[in-house]
Amino acid sequence: MEHDLQGSTLVAMTKDAGGQQTVDAGTAGVVARPPLLFLGALLIGGVLDRLLPLPIAVPGGDLIRWTMAGALIAIGLALVVAGIRNFLGAGTPVPTNEPTRALVTAGIHGWTRNPIYVGFFLIYVGIGVGVQGVWILLLTIPLAITVRYGVVAREEAYLESRFGEAYRAYKARVRRWL
Repeated sequence: MEHDLQGSTLVAMTKDAGGQQTVDAGTAGVVARPPLLFLGALLIGGVLDRLLPLPIAVPGGDLIRWTMAGALIAIGLALVVAGIRNFLGAGTPVPTNEPTRALVTAGIHGWTRNPIYVGFFLIYVGIGVGVQGVWILLLTIPLAITVRYGVVAREEAYLESRFGEAYRAYKARVRRWL
C-alpha cells in the first residue's frame, strides 16, 4: 500500500482482488476529533467561568434551570446514540480519523446529516445552562464555527469525493443540522 498526501486528505493506493490499483479516499482530515473540540471548549469555558465570572440569573430558579439542562442533555444523548447506532449498523466507523465505509442516509440520518454533532451541541449547551456557565455558553459561537468549517465542511468534501452523486442527492434531500 502506498500513501500519498493530497491536500489534507490521506489517499491510500491499494490493489483489488484482480491486481488493479484502486484509490481509497482515506479520511476527511478534520482539524481535530469532534469530541475533543467540545471537551476543550467546555474546559476552557469552565476555567474562564472560575477566573472571570459573569453573573447570570435564570428566571424561575434552580428547578427550571436544571429541568432545561436535563432536557437538553437527554435529547442530545438520544441523538448521539441514534447516530452512532446508525453508523455501527451500516458497518462504518464513527471516529473521523478512520475511512468511511458506507454512506448512512436512513434513520436519524434521514432527518439531519449530523445528528451526533447536533447531539454534542445540545449536551454542551445543557451543561452550560446547568452550571450557569456564561463563558461556556459564549464559547458555543467559536465552537460552532470551528465544527462547521474545520470538521463538517471537510467531511462533506470527503464524502462527496468518496460517494459522488449519491452524497450530492443526500445533501439535497436532508438538512445539515435541523
